[in-house]
Amino acid sequence: MRPALLLLLLALAALAAFFLARQAGSAGFAWSVDPALAGWRLSRAWTAFIVGGLLALAGTLMQLLLRNPLAEPFVLGVSGGASAGVLAALLLGIAAWGRELTAFAGALVAIALVFAANRRRLEPTRLLLSGVVLAAGWGALLSLGLALVPDRQLPGLVFWLLGEIRDDADNVLGLSVLIAGLGLSLAGHRALDLLRLGDTQAALLGLPLKRVRLFLYFLAAGLAATAVSLAGSIGFIGLVVPHGLRLLGLTEHRQLLPGAVLAGGALLVLAECGSRSLAAPLQLPVGALTALLGVPAFLWLMRRSLP
Repeated sequence: MRPALLLLLLALAALAAFFLARQAGSAGFAWSVDPALAGWRLSRAWTAFIVGGLLALAGTLMQLLLRNPLAEPFVLGVSGGASAGVLAALLLGIAAWGRELTAFAGALVAIALVFAANRRRLEPTRLLLSGVVLAAGWGALLSLGLALVPDRQLPGLVFWLLGEIRDDADNVLGLSVLIAGLGLSLAGHRALDLLRLGDTQAALLGLPLKRVRLFLYFLAAGLAATAVSLAGSIGFIGLVVPHGLRLLGLTEHRQLLPGAVLAGGALLVLAECGSRSLAAPLQLPVGALTALLGVPAFLWLMRRSLP
């Protein structure tokens, strides 16, 4: 399939996901919806689209940097580090505007720990396995942190850590980070295509590897941290979407990057719609639904990628 046609289909799929999110509710699908209720649903869907786009874009960059289709913010512990930063901010009583900073700090710490553990041999497989182990460590820290939370706040925090599209999310911040991240990535799409060829060939073609990698690490951490601050820890969007698009033929980054944003956003909008509708009047954590999709995909990809 031609890349331009595929991008058009992804854009139409995103619009269809927004329409479904507007019309679907706890009572099922309805053509006629109260305007106030429709506005509330579209606001949540917009948050879900932004978060899905951030996660898919971060996953695309991480898979490129590590040359491994199993890399993504949740698996590498970046989402866990960002979640720990937000939980620390909540426990310390830091204002809501400061949680994005603590999430970014936690994501940077997570990346630093992964690379510190492999400073002698920066092999993609070793980095991936180290990230998986550290992700488990972040999970343990989050469990200890939850034990210190007052009982009245515990249900809300647990639900948020499982992934929650919130009504009060700062969509302006999220959209700004998403646009900036996509713009910066597209501006360097030629460098990303060279990086895909491997370190040796990229260096021979004049690419400053250390500078490009450092920039992309910070960019991916910022994207993942913003997503966590908006909606908690939602996994596997950054794993499934980029790899699926590559299988469909989007290999050049000038097409893959916007495609990842559209597909990741649409996928999370549909997951958010399902979280509201599948067990109505109860609401399911959207992160649990994405995990149900992502875990089988992760196992399949691991079987294909690792010896």
